Parts: sequence; C-alpha cells; structure tokens
Amino acid sequence: MAQNPATLLVATILIFAPGHIAHAADGVAPIADDNADYLRICSVFGAGFISIPGTQTCLKTSGYIRYQYNYAGSPAVNTEGDDYQISPTARARLNFDVREPTDLGTLRAFVQLQAQSDGSGNPDGFIMKQAYMQLGGFLAGYTDTLWASETGGIEDGLPTDNSLAVGDVNTNQINYTFSHDGFSLTLGLEDSERGSFSAIPQAKLAYSGTWGAAYLAAVYDESFDADDLAFARFLPGIQTDILSRHGEAVAVKAGLRLDSLLSHDSTIKIDGHWASDPTSYATISGFTTAPGVLPNNPTLKDPRPGAVPLVLEWSIGAGFSQKIDRLTLAAAGRYGKTFDYGFFAPGAAALNYEKGQYWALVGDIGYDLTTNMSVLAEVTYTNVDFTGIAASDQTSGLLRFERSF
Repeated sequence: MAQNPATLLVATILIFAPGHIAHAADGVAPIADDNADYLRICSVFGAGFISIPGTQTCLKTSGYIRYQYNYAGSPAVNTEGDDYQISPTARARLNFDVREPTDLGTLRAFVQLQAQSDGSGNPDGFIMKQAYMQLGGFLAGYTDTLWASETGGIEDGLPTDNSLAVGDVNTNQINYTFSHDGFSLTLGLEDSERGSFSAIPQAKLAYSGTWGAAYLAAVYDESFDADDLAFARFLPGIQTDILSRHGEAVAVKAGLRLDSLLSHDSTIKIDGHWASDPTSYATISGFTTAPGVLPNNPTLKDPRPGAVPLVLEWSIGAGFSQKIDRLTLAAAGRYGKTFDYGFFAPGAAALNYEKGQYWALVGDIGYDLTTNMSVLAEVTYTNVDFTGIAASDQTSGLLRFERSF
C-alpha cells in the first residue's frame, strides 16, 4: 500500500532524530547501564552527532519545515488575467549525515530528501536532492556541481536567499580534494546528463582564513546543444533561439568573501564569471511563475515550466549582509551580458540576433523568532533588455516561515 509522504516524514524523524533519546525528567524510566552507548556523543565531528550503538559510526539528522507565500509579477499572469501570481508552498527537508574515522580519513555518507507542495494542494513524493559518499578527499555521488559548491568555506552566490548564482546545478560527479594549511584544490569529472556519459572536467582552487575566503573555478564543457533553447517562449509575442558558435565552452569564475570587515557579523561577497560559449555553467534563472520563486534555478539541463534560463557570457555580482542580534538585513545585485539570442517575431523574414543586458537586485529582511524558528521576506527585481528588439522586467518575492531542527 502506498504511504503518505507526511506519515513517512513523521516516522523518520521519530526514529532518527537525536531528541528521541529518553530522559528521566520526561517521566520515562532511566536507560539501563548496558545501554549507555545510546547516550554517547560524537563530539569529534561537531555538534549534533550521536553514536550508532555497537559501532564507531556517528549519525546527525537535521532539516526543516517551511511554509512560504510566493509572488511573481508581470510577465507572470494569473487565471483571472491579472499580471501577478500568488501561491503558497510547503516543503519538508531531511538531511542524514553519517561519519566514522578510518585509517584513510573520515568515511562519510550524506543524503538529502525533500517533499514539497507546489500550491496545487497535492504534495509531491520525496525526491533525492543529494546523495554522495566521501573518504578523505575523495567524493562520488550526486550533489552541487563543483563549479557552484561550497569550497574552502565560501558558498557560491551572493548573501541573499535568491543568491543570483550562475550555473547552480546538481550533477553526478567524482572528484578529489587536496587540502593544506587553508588551501584546497579540487579536481573532478561531472556528467553532462545528456543521455550518455560525457565527462566534463572541472577544477577549483580555494583559500579560507580568519578574514574570509576566496576561490577560482574553471570548467570545460563540450556538451552544449543550441537546440536546448531553440524557440523557447521567452518574451510575450516573440520566440527566441540562442546562437552557439562552437558547441564547446571554457568558463572561469572567481569569488571573494570578507567577514566582519565593515562591522561585526557583516559579510561582503563579490564574484564574477566569463564563458567563451553558451554552457549550462553560465546560466541564471529568467522570469518565473509564483511557485517557481523557490530557489531552484532553471537550467539548460532542467528547464522548468514558466521560466527560461538566461545564458550569460559574463557577469559580476556583489552583496552585503548584516546580522544585528536576531535581525538580518541583506542586499545583492548582479549585472551581465547574455550571449547572442535570435528573435523571430510573427511575420518576420529572418532571425535578428542581439546580446541582452541583464541585471537584478535582491533585498532580504530576516528575523529569528527563536533559536530554530525564523521568518524571511525577500523582493527580487529582474530586468532584461535586448536593445531595439525586446525588453521585459519582473518583480517577484516571498514571505517564508521556517522551523529548522
């Protein structure tokens, strides 16, 4: 018999959460001495890890429950024909982190599961967001692309919830990280996910210190196909195509994070990228529908209904966040140029190719109601202008309530 996702979620939390350990203060009989292993804490791996009885393996469970109202303005249109959409979304996420020491370094397994209601009232089934294994510096599995992953203590994107990250995708991959004295160098291969294995080589050099962190990433991608975006509806009344000159691309990206430079608990982030040709690693989300305001950037590999990705030849972004007790304020922006897009208007004799000018601004206000309960409001403004051919802009946003554990 099929199980309700909500029932599975509750059962999993009850089984795995560290809080299931009984305490005498709760009116439950004390645990016998021969079961003392149940109370052993794995402090060597950080807070939240507990011992799996009879083994040297440690387990940490975490996650969140999120309820969110999403807003998307023009060019999004609701069923009444007005130029806005509002949609509530509920999400449950579970993380399982399993670690144990070995002679070759820490052996780790990480799994992230997620279920979400898209506003239709019917919750989706659980999906696997991440699943990978690590042994020392070796990693294999499905997770954030090395191009956009956290490396050397610096996360990709800007310090807002909609981080305006470029090329933020998940892939099947294998890589190895060499680390020494704050420096790390990661070399890896990723699957292009085009139906047959096509290895995409990547490299990332990072440094993390007391002042912040910095990184430099590079990727070589020969898997791009111009048909991925051929005649996708992008602007009202106009169809678009993207011009791929060589069918392969070299892309580079650099980022910098500065901690507490201007004031205590402040963060400054700056990053930029350049690509020689269109590639999935140079995409950023385009206009969206209200349920799509959640930070799942559409890409050439995974285009989502209601949104067409923009492929940026180059971009530069900057952001600032400030935490004041329980309050967090953040703002960020990105500017860049797209590759050549071809526009075919009804009745036109041929395509007209033009580079687009892209820019976006994001503002956040967050507040921690308690240690594990927060509220966040965010507004994003996006503008794309293909001079003399087409232009459009959009305001979108969200109001989120989140209980983490």
